[in-house]
Amino acid sequence: MENNKVDVIIVGAGPAGVSSAVVLAKAGKKVLLVERGDNAGDKNMFGGTIYAKQTAEIFPEFWKEAPVERNVSSQKIFMLTDYESTQFEYKYPANASYKAFSVNRSKWDRWCVEQAQKAGAYYAPKTKVKELLIENGKVVGIQTEFEKYYCDIVIIADGVNSLLAKQIGLRNDFKDSDVTLNVKEVIKLPTQTIEDRFNLDNDEGCACKILGGPLKDMFALGFMYTNKDTISLGFGVGLDELKKRKISPNEILEDLKAHPTIAKIIKNGETVEYSAHLIPEGGLKSMPKVYDNRVMVVGDAAMMVNNVHMEGTNFAMLSGKLAAETAIFAIEKGDFSASTLSLYYKKLKNSIIIKDMSTHKNTIPVLKKHISTLTDYYPELLCEFFALLTDVDQIPKRAKYRGFLSKLIKKGFILKSIPLGLFALEKCFKK
Repeated sequence: MENNKVDVIIVGAGPAGVSSAVVLAKAGKKVLLVERGDNAGDKNMFGGTIYAKQTAEIFPEFWKEAPVERNVSSQKIFMLTDYESTQFEYKYPANASYKAFSVNRSKWDRWCVEQAQKAGAYYAPKTKVKELLIENGKVVGIQTEFEKYYCDIVIIADGVNSLLAKQIGLRNDFKDSDVTLNVKEVIKLPTQTIEDRFNLDNDEGCACKILGGPLKDMFALGFMYTNKDTISLGFGVGLDELKKRKISPNEILEDLKAHPTIAKIIKNGETVEYSAHLIPEGGLKSMPKVYDNRVMVVGDAAMMVNNVHMEGTNFAMLSGKLAAETAIFAIEKGDFSASTLSLYYKKLKNSIIIKDMSTHKNTIPVLKKHISTLTDYYPELLCEFFALLTDVDQIPKRAKYRGFLSKLIKKGFILKSIPLGLFALEKCFKK
């Protein structure tokens, strides 16, 4: 790297940043990938999956050599009351192509950086960026703790609280209602125990969502993912919800672990990791301007998360790829103006990122209004129904069913909840 000058500097070696680096380096561009952590992935809180199709666009057939944990072969939803649970499971067909993989981000991110380096990117870990360098009103590089680096374009991938995007006025501080706090424990169990408890074979994995129980009446969603010899268990809760209720996240997690259904799954497990991280959940309405002269913003820094389907990593990788393609176009054109870099936003609008975020732009506000119905009433209703369906006693089934239907009518479920649900769906998808 001559005279500390490259074509593109990328700040942040998470999924968005490293994807940009790989695409740029493969195109023969000089790129510097800067990471403030000791290693890429060390500061990430992630208990989930990466999606095969989108990831393969950056790393073709990555599953053959990348440090993936398990191939997700089933999806579960746990509906919890205080002591009961109703579970729904979808298992992919045996011959289905790979859909998703659970990963350990510290291992995964390091592997991704290695691929960027192999492609020709410069990598600078343990490097804190203090600010963007601005000359004559234009971004020309970065100022680290020790020296300056120059470039034609900066790609900002510094996470949910992006200080660099704020520095140049592309975004403001987030609102408490626009982020969730995700809290997670990694619980170690023998591989065979995990496979037995989740009914899995070999490298198969399961991804779970959890509603109700200790999370009832809160804008919160639990999750559980199987790794090779660990389970990632946690939940996400609105930051505004935590402040309002003045509840400790650790208390909620301990209550979740103690629920009879969850306790059996993690029985005799050893907690080997505890972490917490803010996740952007504000959707399209909280998304900032993502480009300006000589700069683009990607991933969490641009608040790009599909908060309904819990898609963040694939959006980050795709946005990084699209920003890199835009940078390549600008470099070859020799024009780094906002007008040229607006191509990045056009690409986003034509991708699933803006399309899906637009589809769900009203969903979270609607869900928040009816959160007690979703996390308390429905789990209770389902558990009561299946208890009724399976109990054998001296009460005639007809009387049981009539009593259950009568309760639904009295509570207004049939007459009110279904029309209300349809109205809510219409509001969610209304443009």
